[in-house]
Amino acid sequence: MRQLDTDLWVAESPLRMLGLELGARMTVVRLPGRKLFVHSPIHATPELLQRVRALGSVTHVVAPNRFHHIFAGEWQQAFPEVALYVAPGLDQKRRDLSIVGVLGDAPETAWADTIDQVLLGGIPSTNEIVFFHRPSATLIASDLAFNVGPSSPRLTRTVFRMLGAYGRLAPSALERLLVRDRAAFRGSLERILAWPFERVVIAHGEVLERGGKVALQRGYAWLG
Repeated sequence: MRQLDTDLWVAESPLRMLGLELGARMTVVRLPGRKLFVHSPIHATPELLQRVRALGSVTHVVAPNRFHHIFAGEWQQAFPEVALYVAPGLDQKRRDLSIVGVLGDAPETAWADTIDQVLLGGIPSTNEIVFFHRPSATLIASDLAFNVGPSSPRLTRTVFRMLGAYGRLAPSALERLLVRDRAAFRGSLERILAWPFERVVIAHGEVLERGGKVALQRGYAWLG
């Protein structure tokens, strides 16, 4: 784990999809009262669990879209009292999990004073919820964009060049195809861009420490 800001940490692990090493990133936010909000959980190794426990009490785990849920059960097993919140659709897909709530377009009371959120409209295949950590001016997303750079393996760099999303914060050409309702998606993106964020934490690629809002606007310039 590494600390990005006051009460904000990330942890990373390898992840291969369709033959590409994309990596995966989990974000941990410490809420008032040393309560921990865990976003997009990765494999719960004993070492990782020990380091997270040292930060506070894990009270909320979030599976932020319909793809980022694989390890949610491991965290629920490690912390039986945790409140698990999932993206719309996961409540039907993961009936094996004990789900407290389905995430929507407004933050839950438990974190509303610290974290805001928006449900991305127009992309039903992912139903991603994007979060904004106010104290650190940090946007927390999963597949809203990628930031694949020179630290990625050669094959990954090559494929993302072909998909038009290498060396910058942007969705790939594949993500563009997932947008079914441009007006709805544009409305959600406008709400996200109204947040005063600088840092962008995404699940795949490098964390962007500064200039995140401008970079995201450029990455979605094609939306019009």
